[in-house]
Amino acid sequence: MADTAYDVIIIGSGPGGYVTAIRSAQLGLKTAIVEREHLGGICLNWGCIPTKALLRSAEMMDHANHAKHYGLKLEGKMSADVKDVVARSRGVSARLNGGVGFLMKKNKIDVIWGEAKLTKPGEVVVGKSTKPAVEPQHPVPKGVKGEGTYTAKHIIVATGARPRALPGIEPDGKLIWTYFEAMKPDFMPKSLVVMGSGAIGIEFASFYRSMGVDVTVVEVMKNVMPVEDAEISGIARKALEKRGMKILTEAKVAKVEKGANSITAHVETKDGKVQTITADRLISAVGVVGNIENLGLEALGVKTDHGCVMIDGYGKTNVPGLYAIGDVAGPPMLAHKAEHEGVVCIEKIAGLPNVHPMDKGKIPGCTYCNPQVASVGLTEAAAKEAGRDIRVGRFSFGANGKAIALGEDNGLIKTIFDKKTGELLGAHMVGTEVTELIQGFVVAMNLETTEEDLMHTIFPHPTLSEMMKESVLDAYGRALNA
Repeated sequence: MADTAYDVIIIGSGPGGYVTAIRSAQLGLKTAIVEREHLGGICLNWGCIPTKALLRSAEMMDHANHAKHYGLKLEGKMSADVKDVVARSRGVSARLNGGVGFLMKKNKIDVIWGEAKLTKPGEVVVGKSTKPAVEPQHPVPKGVKGEGTYTAKHIIVATGARPRALPGIEPDGKLIWTYFEAMKPDFMPKSLVVMGSGAIGIEFASFYRSMGVDVTVVEVMKNVMPVEDAEISGIARKALEKRGMKILTEAKVAKVEKGANSITAHVETKDGKVQTITADRLISAVGVVGNIENLGLEALGVKTDHGCVMIDGYGKTNVPGLYAIGDVAGPPMLAHKAEHEGVVCIEKIAGLPNVHPMDKGKIPGCTYCNPQVASVGLTEAAAKEAGRDIRVGRFSFGANGKAIALGEDNGLIKTIFDKKTGELLGAHMVGTEVTELIQGFVVAMNLETTEEDLMHTIFPHPTLSEMMKESVLDAYGRALNA
């Protein structure tokens, strides 16, 4: 096989792309990955990982500001050095960026540096990247290939997504930020408007509030984090407002006026009234769109829908030999969905037996604000709309010994079961560390566990996880500690 010919070429090295490349190599396929900007993609460099580093700094600030609650005394006023907070976040990202490079080398995956274009089925032309050079923390790894024409039997598009921009309120990098600027501020604003309360918006709102910023969140839907169960969303909202965050729902930013170093947002409510909010900066967090442009997809006749590539359950597009995974292939736009989708795709390509399409109903969602929110499966409203006869269990953090000892007794775990079969239809949580707890319910759903299985599972004491079992028990009128 020629040096430019492969079994599989993957365009994009985000979580979906690089994990798929590793699995491809494990299956004995000659594999290359094309990257134009930084190994690890948006998630590792500008999304999932560095935001968690920022939120960890925010968490430490919150704990310090409530040290008295734990019987501790801190002398002087607690403050944050924005440069050091950002530097730590970028350092975490750089460490993992280097780790992806190591994994590519370890698995004998060729990295091709540049911008890919599909010229015909089975062919990728890689040219010079039109994106800015990688930042100092993320250097181009040594030994990579460059511009040229490459061929492969199978080509997988994993180009991810970018922030959506609303007409007339386009981010400018100075006064109107996307998550790129919000993650790497050169100063700490005194006031901030966050447009959109999905995971990205509410996480940044939470971070900046912990840093002492006056934050106002504007959400067009009825609830914050609108994809979540309404009851969980309501609890989260009260907790966020208790921290001093202002939240406007069923409202939209109709217009933004720019000053020399501030913005004025014109916010229209559902009754048609308009109020103005002046702040140092505005974060636009109104979703993302797939990166489908300039890849040559149109010329090949690849079908797309609402800015995403259309695929079947195994990542196949309508063009033979061409596949898509991750954000570019549509929602839910989550790193762990991209990873699993990529593994399914490559295992199907390799001809492994018993490869099943991904069940999107069993993909967990996590939001790392304070308090955290996590969920999987149907909400209570969705279960009822589907005509399911349900049982609902609830257990409060305020009745859990570990949560009380941690000083984190505000939260709820909610479970939804089919009344006839005992099938776990959904689980929804708000409170400390729920993003680490949700996997237990995900495993249960994948194993088709019933309420009886969960009731007879022994959970360790004292732990937060005990609340999971108590919520199940409560659904059947058997809660022991409530």
